[in-house]
Amino acid sequence: MKKILSSIIRLSIITVCFLLLKSCIIQNPKPEDCVVVKVKVTNITEAGVKDIVFHDDSTDFYYINRGLERALNLDSLKTKVLNKTVTLHLAKVLGGMTSEHISQLAIEDEIIFTEFNN
Repeated sequence: MKKILSSIIRLSIITVCFLLLKSCIIQNPKPEDCVVVKVKVTNITEAGVKDIVFHDDSTDFYYINRGLERALNLDSLKTKVLNKTVTLHLAKVLGGMTSEHISQLAIEDEIIFTEFNN
């Protein structure tokens, strides 16, 4: 009986850990699964594995995962959005918390980057 109970507890713990990790992975985001924010971009850098990081005028930052692998260019982004206010769609994760992951980047009516499927 103890072996069965122990196995059930282990399986439950593994399942919970799997579900928690899976909820942190952002796949195929949708507009309704995002928080929309407007920020003034004061700096753009490369970080991580070809990520593009947008810094605002406080200590916040937002990123496009592997943006440099997605035909985006730091110099052209700096020309378009640096020192301008942009609209970001930020993906929600784990229990509705907002991530720094950019699902869509727009300036005025021009969409510069999107992960949304049309």
